[in-house]
Amino acid sequence: MHVSDLTRVGRRWAVVVLALLVVAVPASAMPTIDTAARHAILIDTTTGAVLLEKDADVPIPPASMSKIMTAFMVFERLEEGRLTLDDVLAVSVNAWRRGGAASGGSTMFLDPNSQARVEDLLRGVIIQSGNDASIVLAEGLAGSEAGFAAEMTVRGRELGLTHSSFRNATGLPDPDHRMSARDIARVAQRIIEDFPQYYPFYSETEFTYNGIRQGNRNPLLYRNIGADGLKTGFTRESGYGLAASAMQGDRRLILVVNGLESLRQRTQETERLMAWGFREFDNYQLAAEGEAIAEAEVWLGTSRTVPLVGAHGLVVTLPRAARPEMTVTVRYDGPIPAPIEKGQHIGTLVVSAPDVPSAEVPLVAGESVERLGLMRRLFAALTHFIMSQIS
Repeated sequence: MHVSDLTRVGRRWAVVVLALLVVAVPASAMPTIDTAARHAILIDTTTGAVLLEKDADVPIPPASMSKIMTAFMVFERLEEGRLTLDDVLAVSVNAWRRGGAASGGSTMFLDPNSQARVEDLLRGVIIQSGNDASIVLAEGLAGSEAGFAAEMTVRGRELGLTHSSFRNATGLPDPDHRMSARDIARVAQRIIEDFPQYYPFYSETEFTYNGIRQGNRNPLLYRNIGADGLKTGFTRESGYGLAASAMQGDRRLILVVNGLESLRQRTQETERLMAWGFREFDNYQLAAEGEAIAEAEVWLGTSRTVPLVGAHGLVVTLPRAARPEMTVTVRYDGPIPAPIEKGQHIGTLVVSAPDVPSAEVPLVAGESVERLGLMRRLFAALTHFIMSQIS
């Protein structure tokens, strides 16, 4: 990686060019895609890069995709030890009537006045999209479905779900039950990252309960694209939707779409968008965790420079066609006055490519630099003054 000379006059913003690549890429080569979905978002989870979005912050009826939040609430209780997979919860007549066989909707086929294990209920929610299982979990954990929905809304705000409000645990139609595509994707990523021990439920293709076998409705699980979750959704108001995640190599993408017109369109469109995201984009590691990106000048320190590093390694997502013209720069306000503490934020890495929004990553000091003693500071200041007069 080439590093150009640093030109600095006094204290001002200094720029270190880390990559000078001049192969031209025409704008027509940049990846673009449209979708029939009314709402969509496609995210690379490693970097958070948004590869596609369409009205992703509009609150929409999420249908059964909101069961992702229902499961998240249960996973948290399991993680905290307030609940176990072997605990049993009562199946109320209300849960059976509103979400069971009597309802005519998606159901786990729970019997009224029976009991069910939490693990079975989770599979019923995730694999079979059971409204009855969702209501049983809500009533068992919060006393009522309305109370559970209120807890979901509060927790959602804490998670940064700024365009979500919940009125039930099922996603059944309610004018005030809403999530945005971005919020759905955010909860999906939290489940994948925070609960790896429970996430495999989402990749199971079938579940049998009460002698009735039902298949997972997620169409991407049956395609050879690395899909391993998460949840479908459909009501007449919302249309057909899917929150999906797939892993290819070390890249994971999360896709949320809503407002498609048919089961067939949902299958074809989501597979097309996933394939496009993996094909047209890639992640590029600029530095490993703790690896020095550049050296920043230090003022009146025991060391003349301090290494700039990324706190967690530096990876960026770019269109494959834009990689040859990528430029990477480091900006810092130098020279940096000592003392400097290791981990102190002192610079910014900027990654640019044609027709792609610049990505900025904070850089921190790779080591501590102490301040010079009084006499050495005076000598350094005098030397700097004399040299500035000569030049």
